[in-house]
Amino acid sequence: MNNLPSSLRARPAPLPLLLWALAGCLWAGTAHAQLQRPAQAVTAPQAAPAAARSAAPPSAVPVRDLNRIVALVNSEPITERELRTRIERVQATQGANLPPAAELERQLLEALIIERTQTQWARASGIVIDAAALAEAEATVARQNGVTVAQLHQRLQADGLSLSGFRANLENELLLLRVREREVAARVRITELEIDAYLRQHSSAVAAAQTALHLAQIVIALPEGADAATVAERQARAADLLRRARAGEDFAALARQHSDGPERGAGGQMGLRSADRYPTLFVEAVRGQPRGALVGPLRSGAGFHVLQVLEQRNLNLPPTHLTQTRARHILLRPTNAAEEAAALQRLSEWRARLLAGTARFEDLAREHSQDGSAPEGGDLGWASPGQFVPEFEQTMNRLAPGEVAQPLRSRFGLHLIEVVQRREVETSALERRNWVRARLREQRSEQAYEEWARELRGRAYVELRLSER
Repeated sequence: MNNLPSSLRARPAPLPLLLWALAGCLWAGTAHAQLQRPAQAVTAPQAAPAAARSAAPPSAVPVRDLNRIVALVNSEPITERELRTRIERVQATQGANLPPAAELERQLLEALIIERTQTQWARASGIVIDAAALAEAEATVARQNGVTVAQLHQRLQADGLSLSGFRANLENELLLLRVREREVAARVRITELEIDAYLRQHSSAVAAAQTALHLAQIVIALPEGADAATVAERQARAADLLRRARAGEDFAALARQHSDGPERGAGGQMGLRSADRYPTLFVEAVRGQPRGALVGPLRSGAGFHVLQVLEQRNLNLPPTHLTQTRARHILLRPTNAAEEAAALQRLSEWRARLLAGTARFEDLAREHSQDGSAPEGGDLGWASPGQFVPEFEQTMNRLAPGEVAQPLRSRFGLHLIEVVQRREVETSALERRNWVRARLREQRSEQAYEEWARELRGRAYVELRLSER
C-alpha cells in the first residue's frame, strides 16, 4: 500500500535479537517472556515480578579482580566484569539445566568473543547506529516491558544502572543485528529454478500436521442428557442457520448473534492452525471443500455445529488468498509521562463519544491526529498482513468492522484504532513466489550465519587469559 504512514510500516524481520542489553535491566528474569507477549490496550504499568527483581547471584570473584582482562580479541579486551555480568544474566534467565560452572564460563566467554569479532567487523564496515534508531530501540524495550521511556529511565536509575551503559548495550545489539542481516543476505541467494523445485516438491498431498485449516463455526449447544424433543429442536435451529448462511446472510454476523461457542465474539472464527489441532469430526467434514464452503449441521458431544471453510492449504505452500483490512487511527505522540496520561485520557473520552454516536472518527482524526494520515481522517487504506508494526496489527486484527479498540501504545505513541472493512483477495503469482523465496531464505539463513561467524572467529587474533586469574 503506497500511502502507508512511515509511523506504522513494519520493518523487515531481523535475525533474533540477543537482548543482552535488556537482560541487564532489573527485570532480566522475565525479559525474554515479556518480549513475546502480544500488544495490549494501555494499562497502568505493573510492578516487576518479585522473582525478576531479586538480584542476580553475587559473583564469587573479588571486586578487585573485576577489571582483570580475561581475553583479548584483536587487541580489544574482555574483562572479568563483562564475563561475570553475562554469567549472572544467564543464571537469572535460564536458572535450570545449566552446565557446570566452569563449562558455563567457557561457553559464555566464547560467546563474548564471537560477539566482539562481529561488532568490530560492523564498525570497520562503516555501520553506524544513528540516534533515531537507538531511540526507537529504547522505546521498543520500554513498550515491551509495559512502561514508558521515562519510567524505564527511572527504573534504571533506581536500581543503580547507568543509562549510558544501557544505551551502549542497545547500540551493540543493533550493530550485531545490522551486520548479521547484511552478511547473511550476501550469502543467501535464491534462484527462480529453486523456487520452481520447491513448488513441485510440496504440491503433492500432505499429512494433517502439514495442512492449515481456518474454520469458523456456529455452535448450538445441547444439554447433557437432552430428550429427543430438545435434540430435534436444536438440530432444526442449526439447520435453519445453515440455510440462512447459504442464502447469503453474513456468517460472522449469524455467529455473533446465535452461536453458543466461545469464539462467537470473533464471528465464530477458530483461527488458522494445523489440521491435526482441529477435531477429527471437523477435518473429515471439510476435507476437499473449497474456500467459503458451508458444512453441517454436525453432531458432537457439545451440540450441533455449522462450519464455514475460511482457508484450507498446505502449510508448505503460500496462501492463495489473504485478508486485507481497511482501518483508520488517531495517533498522539506524548513526550513524557504526564503528557501520556493526558493523551490516554483524551483518547478514552473520544472513544466514549464514538461509541455513543456523538462524534465521527474522521472528524476527530483530522482535528487531533499527529500522523500523516490525519488529512484523510486517519484512513490507512487497504493493508495486507505484515504491513503494520506487530503491536498495531495484533490489536487491529482482533476488531470487527465498525469496532473501536481501547487506546493502544505502540513504539510510535498512543493510538485509537477503528476497523472500517475487511476483504479477501487472491494472492498473485509473484506474491506466492516471493513467499517461497522468503521461506527458503529463512531456512538457509541460520546456516549462513554460522558459517560467517566461524570464518570471522577463525580470522581473529584471540588471546585467552582465564588461567591467569
